Amino acid sequence: MKQRGRHRRRRRGVALRAALTGTGLALTAAATLISTSQAEVAGNPGALKPLTSASDTAPLRLQERLEPAPVLNRLSAAMGRPVGVDTVLGDADRRMRTGADCAGDDRSSLPLTPEATRSYCWDPADTADTAWRPAAVTTSGDADEDGVWGSHRVVLTGWTHATDTGRAAERGLTRVAFTNLDDPARPVYRWVLLVAPVDGGRDYRPLTSGVSGMVWNHGKLLVTASDGGAEALYVYDLDRIQRTTTNEPAVGRVPHGWSAAGYRYVLPAVGSYRYTRGRCAGGRPPCPGPLALDRSTAPASLVAAERTSPDGARRARLWRYAFSSAPARAGLLATDSAGHSDAVEVFRTKARGVRGVLSYRHAGAAGSSWYTGQLPGAEDGRGGLWRQDTDGAKGARCGADGSHHCWTESAVSLSYWQETGEVWSLSDRMLFAVPLASLERSLD
Repeated sequence: MKQRGRHRRRRRGVALRAALTGTGLALTAAATLISTSQAEVAGNPGALKPLTSASDTAPLRLQERLEPAPVLNRLSAAMGRPVGVDTVLGDADRRMRTGADCAGDDRSSLPLTPEATRSYCWDPADTADTAWRPAAVTTSGDADEDGVWGSHRVVLTGWTHATDTGRAAERGLTRVAFTNLDDPARPVYRWVLLVAPVDGGRDYRPLTSGVSGMVWNHGKLLVTASDGGAEALYVYDLDRIQRTTTNEPAVGRVPHGWSAAGYRYVLPAVGSYRYTRGRCAGGRPPCPGPLALDRSTAPASLVAAERTSPDGARRARLWRYAFSSAPARAGLLATDSAGHSDAVEVFRTKARGVRGVLSYRHAGAAGSSWYTGQLPGAEDGRGGLWRQDTDGAKGARCGADGSHHCWTESAVSLSYWQETGEVWSLSDRMLFAVPLASLERSLD
């Protein structure tokens, strides 16, 4: 078939007075939505400032490095024929619960404004170890314009394990939940561990990198890297998922076969993009945080936000790379003859602690709107979600005190499913969707 298409946090902010109706959150206390200007609101991220000088754009240059085919083929020859997304979904062994069946502490982390119209929580077995944290989301709406991959509607979420707590065998690991959303009332999923080939494809190692963003475009999955090297992104091919053969704590080749700390499937990296100026230390080049796909550009583009502290002095940069339009390079970034990929657009924002980013050009608009989900500061219980462009920024107020902290506590990855008009995101232990139209109404 052709493939196409933390732990519990202390509640320090505005208290929720909410009840769940179906899979959406219905607030019993009405939120007052107020469009805001920079002059009126403390913390407003303001207008985006375009950065066009070479000193601003050159640090963002990437060098593409793809694994040679013999390396990947050697690994698959040793492990067995690779499988695809359909096989993993068909072997789903976990069930998600819809919002009404989720714990109140989990539900309370959903956005105040706008309301989530769909929400889900994970199997309790997967949230018992609070060292695992979800931080990135992408969907088959990114993978293909018709919103399906093969015949399935799929949501991928990236999770990272802490390096100093939890089960020793899983510390620092990164995994992806492949969720089958064909039946929205009963989603099921299966874990796949991210790895990287070593020793010329004779073995693999775990990807010990905190994942803050990922994008699924065609058959490729691009994932942020933060493992201390020069890599900015790792590249995965979703047609090269491998089955393990033994259930041992180790990750890689073992005397009895191939193991992945108990996981049934591994996804080996097929390449990476690294900064030509070295690793992202000191902000030059910027460490990428959240990622998203923008289908409103031609060609489609990968957008990223700089990872900064919500209480630090450094303000974030936002930028985009174009995807290749060559059929043989579907899902890879556009590069020159030397394999370099340059940012095609760069902005400075006054926002700090950006953990979710989205860019979309609405019909008839002169330029793109950028949506930034920001972490709360030290004294705030929730973050905010802002729409920015070169003219200014707009947010929403909620609650009796008119707070602008209306988004989630964790403020992570955003993904726009164009075919359904929904923006997908995560909040602590909840996966949820908000219609883009509702988000726009809350900001106007």
